[in-house]
Amino acid sequence: MNRAQVFEFFSRLADDNPAPRTELDYGNDYQLLVAVVLSAQATDVGVNKATRALFRDVETPAQMVALGEDGLKQHIRTIGLFNAKAKNVIALSEILVCDFAGQVPRDRDILTTLPGVGRKTANVVMNTAFGEETFAVDTHIFRMGNRTGLAPGKTPLAVELQLEKRVPSPFRRDAHHWLILHGRYVCKARRPECWRCIVSDLCRYKPKTPAPAKAV
Repeated sequence: MNRAQVFEFFSRLADDNPAPRTELDYGNDYQLLVAVVLSAQATDVGVNKATRALFRDVETPAQMVALGEDGLKQHIRTIGLFNAKAKNVIALSEILVCDFAGQVPRDRDILTTLPGVGRKTANVVMNTAFGEETFAVDTHIFRMGNRTGLAPGKTPLAVELQLEKRVPSPFRRDAHHWLILHGRYVCKARRPECWRCIVSDLCRYKPKTPAPAKAV
């Protein structure tokens, strides 16, 4: 895609969904951090179901530490890798209490030093909690970056750096939300729904999938 096509690509996504947001439920920055850590290799729907009761009782790192690893496991045992995730959430909560007065640091480099927090998670928190223009590359964005030609790259970091370079300023704040939602519901992995895609003419994906035949 050239510069004009990239601008048009995001312009259409913005017109279709002017105020995109994460589908994870949370009440504050700390709960957002926990939810994103739990969402690795899990669906947002599954995470929201598991955290509904948890977040009613736990709003701060100190409360999470008091709940303890076994108590946390009882809430999140329906989520994949819940044992490792519980260990990481308790550990990062202890660090937040001891080193950051219970606050989530507004610094990507610091965030990535926390247990269970990689670059993607840190980018989500920086963008969603603090309004920073970061690009969290999950499987949906990695697929779309390469499939559409928007931001091709062999690794998530390569795709992120392409987005960093190519996304124009009017759309940088919400770009990763638009891409995640479009990848989740339209530009799907196995069968992209090209027939209802509002940016299909800008996309370099050649075997456009037709609409399914109507049952007679």
